[in-house]
Amino acid sequence: MAQVTFKKEVELRSASAEVKDSSGRLLQSIELNPEIFGRPLNVHLMHQVVVAQLAGARSGTQSTKTRAEVSGGGAKPFRQKGTGRARQGSTRAPHYSGGGVALGPKPRSYQQKTPRKMIQQALFCALSDRAEANRIVVIEDPKWEKPSTKAATELLKNCAFDGNVLLVVEPEDENLILSFRNVPEVVLAFPWHLNAYSVLVSDYIVFTRSALIGEEIDDSPRLLSVSAAASSSDQEAE
Repeated sequence: MAQVTFKKEVELRSASAEVKDSSGRLLQSIELNPEIFGRPLNVHLMHQVVVAQLAGARSGTQSTKTRAEVSGGGAKPFRQKGTGRARQGSTRAPHYSGGGVALGPKPRSYQQKTPRKMIQQALFCALSDRAEANRIVVIEDPKWEKPSTKAATELLKNCAFDGNVLLVVEPEDENLILSFRNVPEVVLAFPWHLNAYSVLVSDYIVFTRSALIGEEIDDSPRLLSVSAAASSSDQEAE
């Protein structure tokens, strides 16, 4: 008998974002894709994905030596009988100073296997949470002739971005990338590098218009990108 699966219907809500220029002037308000920015909050899913991501970032190189790995201790410290003391066979036992460590940590991998769909849905939940709080802003692509950190900080001040800012850009925005990379409260990311953790630790998610539209510039897959999710949702709707 064939297995029957049921797809859970999710109630989506409308979401919008303000479009501003580099001077902080409000240009318009645009509607965001509800498949990405209008999903209900799933705290348990986001927590599981973030924990797995942070665990995978651990190097896992911690190590201690057991009594077999510590140098020395080959000779019996004193004779077996006649001293009145407890018998000992080596000075490298765990209860000795300078001895091995009992049940200490060893190099290991902290990787957790997380399904791709869970990672994607956690990202959508995080973006939806920021959209509901009006913390997603779109800026018109600044036409800067050369990189300028001063112009970048003025843009943040004009748009009233206080706190940590996640700036989503395209690779072609070289002047924008070079201008913001020295600003400590700004983290740069490409659309296909977005993840739930980077969104949740940021106070504002700022997209350039080209990054939000998600223009395809190559044939590389963008499974977790905003652009790929938007295109797949449009195909399902058709």
